Parts: sequence; structure tokens; C-alpha cells
Amino acid sequence: MKESLKILLTQLEKDCTQPVEQLAALLQKPKEEVAALIKRLEDEKIIVKYQPIINWEKAGEDKVTAIIDVRITPQREVGFDAIAERIYRFPEVVNLYLMSGAYDLSVMVEGHTLKEVSRFVATKLSTIDGVISTTTHFMLKPYKYAGVIINDREDDHRLVVSP
Repeated sequence: MKESLKILLTQLEKDCTQPVEQLAALLQKPKEEVAALIKRLEDEKIIVKYQPIINWEKAGEDKVTAIIDVRITPQREVGFDAIAERIYRFPEVVNLYLMSGAYDLSVMVEGHTLKEVSRFVATKLSTIDGVISTTTHFMLKPYKYAGVIINDREDDHRLVVSP
């Protein structure tokens, strides 16, 4: 990957609200060239989406998030993909990953209540042909998300020294 492209993508990943002028200055390129490059990256689906990180708890919105480990039987000629496609089409599913190790898929689900998420697992996810087992882990508190500390209380932990 060309170094300037890597720098641009890294900067956008850190903060996609940076003005094109700022990015152009960093890359030492004309802003029109940087804007055209960003447009091309969006068109080619290298930049897939711009998304803010929101502290929903502070915003007063209660959400329940669960990570579900799923063991499945791969299907002939399509492997894990066909079952994964069925799962990622559910609106409750936020993220879905093929994993190595003790389980095959890691599914992140969001709902408004524990009961809503539990109902999704019991009636939609676990009933799919090829799903062998599920293990649900409810997230209790976010500390860091996408490289960002959610509730940073680290002002200064140095001991006070007095004469």
C-alpha cells in the first residue's frame, strides 16, 4: 500500500470528521486530489462507512449487547458462508465474524432488553439448520471501543507530594 494512502486511511479511521484541507496538508497534496481520492476509496468500498462512537449510556439510552459464540456444521461447497449470510441478515446482528478455535462464529447482537436478546437466540439463531450450539455472553460495561476509551477518568493518578 502506498504510504500516503495508508496515512490517509489511518487518519480517517481515527477521526473521519477531519476537514479535507487538514488531510491535504498532512499528506502535502492539493485538497482536490485528496477529496477525489476519498471519493474513489468510497466508490471502491475500501471506505465502507463513517460511524461515530456514541456513549449510549450517557445519552440516556439503555441497550443490551451480547456476544454469542456459535458452533455450526459447515455446508457442502459453501462452508460457513451460507449460514453466516442467514445470520448477518437479521437486524439484531451488529457484527459477525468467522473464528478459529472452540466455536465457529462470533455474533454481536443488540436489543433493548435481556429478554429481547434471549428471544432472538432462542427463536431465530439457535433454530437455524446447521447451528449446533450457542453460548451467550452479555456485555456488562464498555471500557474501550474501536480504540477509544469510553469513560476516561484518568486525569492524574500521581501521588500528591507535599513538603
